[in-house]
Amino acid sequence: MNTVSKSQLKAHMLEYFRRVEETGEELVVTSHSKPTLKVVPIATKKSVDEIFSGMRKVVQIHGDLSEPETEAWGGELLP
Repeated sequence: MNTVSKSQLKAHMLEYFRRVEETGEELVVTSHSKPTLKVVPIATKKSVDEIFSGMRKVVQIHGDLSEPETEAWGGELLP
């Protein structure tokens, strides 16, 4: 987490904001060496395709994932 004084932020605000946007890292603003503010990027939601894009053609599914499987666990389905 990066820190910057209020006076430094005032002089280079756009530069600091761009860095937060690009890296996603939080920025703590200090006043007289004490933390007073935190600048954080707004989190965007990713689609399922974006989240699992690295797993395409790596993971294989065999059978129906929604079908209950009790034999392997030696148990019965609960009502």
